[in-house]
Amino acid sequence: QVQLIESGGGLVQAGGSLRLSCTASGRTFWWYGMGWFRQAPEKEREFVAYIDRSGGITNYADSVKGRFTISRDNAKNTVFLQMNSLEPEDTAVYYCNTATTRIGVPGDYWGQGTQVTVSS
Repeated sequence: QVQLIESGGGLVQAGGSLRLSCTASGRTFWWYGMGWFRQAPEKEREFVAYIDRSGGITNYADSVKGRFTISRDNAKNTVFLQMNSLEPEDTAVYYCNTATTRIGVPGDYWGQGTQVTVSS
């Protein structure tokens, strides 16, 4: 059984920054690629960012390239998403996912999500 717990969401003005965290338990965290996804109201869940198990390979959705950075600390079983230059269009519930593939296909396990709201 895998548990993923996200934190760090909140309300921020456009142009601001937030840092999301996702801590995993119940699985060999360092063995798997990890990803972040998001779901805005009345929209499909979409891929945001991916990081491989070593942290050396990342991939991003075009909409967040240059603004978001994914990283991980395997010693702490935690993956991060640094979000800068936030835009109202980034407003969504953000989800952590394990065993994500590099091209953004999600694995089986999700966190409960953390709300990010960007005001204009």
